[in-house]
Amino acid sequence: MNSWLEKRFHLSEYNTNARTEVLAGVTTFVTMAYVLGTIPNMMGNAGLDRGVILTSMILLIILTTVVMAFVTNRPFALAPGLGSVGIVVGMMANDGVSPAVTAGVIFWSGIIFMLISYVGLRDAVVKAIPPSLKHAVSAGIGLFIALLGCKNAKLIVAVEGKNNLGWGELASPAVILAFIGFILILVTKTLKVPGYMIVSILITTLIGIPMGITKLPETLLMAPGNPLGNFLNMDILGALRFAYIPFLIALFVPDFFSTFGTAIGVGGKAGYLDKDGNLPGIDKVFKVDAVSTVVGSAFCMPCMTTYLESSAGVEAGGKTGLTAVSTAVCFAFTLLLTPIALMIPSAATAPALIIIGVGMMSALKNIDFSDYTESFPAFLCVAFTIFANNIANGICVALPIYLLLKLASGRIREIPKVMYVLIAVCLLYFWTIL
Repeated sequence: MNSWLEKRFHLSEYNTNARTEVLAGVTTFVTMAYVLGTIPNMMGNAGLDRGVILTSMILLIILTTVVMAFVTNRPFALAPGLGSVGIVVGMMANDGVSPAVTAGVIFWSGIIFMLISYVGLRDAVVKAIPPSLKHAVSAGIGLFIALLGCKNAKLIVAVEGKNNLGWGELASPAVILAFIGFILILVTKTLKVPGYMIVSILITTLIGIPMGITKLPETLLMAPGNPLGNFLNMDILGALRFAYIPFLIALFVPDFFSTFGTAIGVGGKAGYLDKDGNLPGIDKVFKVDAVSTVVGSAFCMPCMTTYLESSAGVEAGGKTGLTAVSTAVCFAFTLLLTPIALMIPSAATAPALIIIGVGMMSALKNIDFSDYTESFPAFLCVAFTIFANNIANGICVALPIYLLLKLASGRIREIPKVMYVLIAVCLLYFWTIL
């Protein structure tokens, strides 16, 4: 078995071992486990059967994550993107779009992604984005992950009656438990405890039982629902009506840029990036993401995408596809043991996200802050990733400003022709969300 794993995943080449990779995969799973509750509930509120969505989602996570592992040998796990879920739910619940047409829109979004990935446009697109913005994407994602952790811990909350964030109830059990978990991770990491992150999360989960945060399940087993309940309920031709074009763009642009951003951000955390901030083999990541979205559309599943929480596995030492396979195996167990997975409270995983996010901010050191035309767009990329609560928004704000500053400084020759196309797409994206 060890020789097969070595041959398949090249563990020694990446200075890792099977034990570390498996623990890292479990860590990724634990930080992603919230999708088991959130996404079926969100889709259920739009009128779809929660049981069908849950089972089909788990199967798609397993399938696409294993494919990602074997095709790319990267520790990236896939699941429906929460941004895409929000758009899809809004289409059905607020705009009255049928599930069949919605699935068709998801399908065409994946097809566009596939065309860009398979006909060679992907390389041109990625290379057109300057290194400073690539590093800014990584830092922006780090801040985004840290904010997500703060929200999950209820340390930062939306202020009622105001359009801003503020402190939560700092003396609440959830915040106290998150603080305990934060200290545990810092101490175990400093002491170099093997699997320190998953160990800290599990200990925090147990501490949460007497605090009333960790809810023990009423049953340990749950029969999976029918995964084929929505299978092939698609209106592919109906989704091509002009009225649905804004939805198509709104799904495609975040999916494309989020995949790019996550791959660069998590890849940078793992030490994969070259001197220009590029991720070798990113074309394979794009291809798997694109095909996964098309396959998921057959189940009316929002865009399957590489998950930011993969960074938790990287932080735990994961470097190869074996980490992703381990994550997929954990999700396989949830087909029957969903209640146990849902037992882990978000307050227990939140500290891991905060620490990971802060660590990713180190990418900013690679940006030349003496060059305003490079540093200001990079700042905007980071800022609007947080302010506008979306990775794609940060990139779409930064690219036009980057072009503007280069034009104003007389450095137009530094702009690749493909960037003009990207900026046109960014402007079109903003038009669709006005």
